[in-house]
Amino acid sequence: MNTISAPPQIKRLSGPKRFFGILVGITGGLGANALLAYSVSSFYTRNTKFVPYDTSSPDLTATVFRAHNPHGNPPGCIDHAIKQIPYGKLPEKYWVKGSGGRISVDQSALTTDFCRGIWSGVAFRVQRRFLERKYRALEGREKQLWDVKELEKSDYKVGTAIVDHFEVMEHTDDKVIVRCGDSPLVSDRRPSDGLFSMEVSKDDEAQLATFHLKSVFVDTTPEGKNGQPQPASIQWLHRLYTKLWMESATRKLIKEA
Repeated sequence: MNTISAPPQIKRLSGPKRFFGILVGITGGLGANALLAYSVSSFYTRNTKFVPYDTSSPDLTATVFRAHNPHGNPPGCIDHAIKQIPYGKLPEKYWVKGSGGRISVDQSALTTDFCRGIWSGVAFRVQRRFLERKYRALEGREKQLWDVKELEKSDYKVGTAIVDHFEVMEHTDDKVIVRCGDSPLVSDRRPSDGLFSMEVSKDDEAQLATFHLKSVFVDTTPEGKNGQPQPASIQWLHRLYTKLWMESATRKLIKEA
């Protein structure tokens, strides 16, 4: 008599559910337990903090923001994460001579390398692969950035398209702003639209470099004038992803210099 029970049937997940599961697993620090995963993630991102940021910020009156959202529609999600790193912990290649013989930093080089770290870092790997499988073979995507090595070396000039989901709208010495939410080939207003800014500020007196990630997501179509905030759970996941992005990029910047 066979007393061994049949093996359990494993339910096969659909593509979107499988991707979401992988993303949550990565986001949670690859933990097998939700509480453990959150604890691991919280520890890894403990040096990244969110600061107050809303529609009263001068950022939203800047040319690129006004052009992006001409109707002034309310954002569904808006946040600002920062991480501060003392000059002394930054690689010496970024050091320059400041006033009074003190150390300063090359803000332009830090900004570009911070941007490179966002897109080539481990935190973006799952999303990059997902977008690559879905869109890379489509017509008109040949000149976009797809490979990690390209993402590590690009200068991110205005007009640079990244994995058919991001486009550089502005690049100055202290910031790189990309548009997101749809293909760069879609230039019109979008129901799902957004600007994502990677910035570096410096304080020579305090000897601190501050890395910033700012996000403004909004329905930029005329119908978005009465837009509502995204659910709290979605905003929480976005903040967690932002913190992972910040840690991945800054650690890569320090490690590889």
